[in-house]
Amino acid sequence: MNMNHMDTSMDMSSSHAVIFNNNHNTPLFSKAWTPSSSGSYAGTCIFLIVLAIIARVLVAFKVLLEQHWLAAHLNRRYISIAGKSTEAGCIEKDPDAKIASLVSAQGVEESVRVIRRTSRAPMPWRFSVDVPRAGIFLCITGVSYLLMLAVMTMNVGYFCSVLAGAFVGELVVGRYIQYDHDH
Repeated sequence: MNMNHMDTSMDMSSSHAVIFNNNHNTPLFSKAWTPSSSGSYAGTCIFLIVLAIIARVLVAFKVLLEQHWLAAHLNRRYISIAGKSTEAGCIEKDPDAKIASLVSAQGVEESVRVIRRTSRAPMPWRFSVDVPRAGIFLCITGVSYLLMLAVMTMNVGYFCSVLAGAFVGELVVGRYIQYDHDH
């Protein structure tokens, strides 16, 4: 076997290897966003730091909204007028139900039972909850994919910027991202 042929094939295979680079003119997202100076490269890195922070803030915001929506769901009151059957038929038997009186629209005082939901069953679909949840998730997914594309340029500065932004974002809002694993 010819050694020159083997050296050429090794050179060709190594030129296709994926390696990190530190070129300051690496395009980000499109050819139009190609830093032309060290200052514009630094600006691009700062943008990626801020974008990674925004990603963590969006996740924390979603968790806080989920906690709010769950609390509202669990605090929703279910009222049963005494002597009348309910849809579920189990309010009368509930030991957590509190007996109270209610003045109806006709001015009649009726005896009622007020129940606070304690079940961790999935919440019913609600337009006011599920549409914002999907919108926030869409934003989180979009920002995450943009960060992934920045990392896939294999530019060390872009990669370190995304990591720095994730670190700072977690440092700032990480305490709000607490998942309840009980349900």
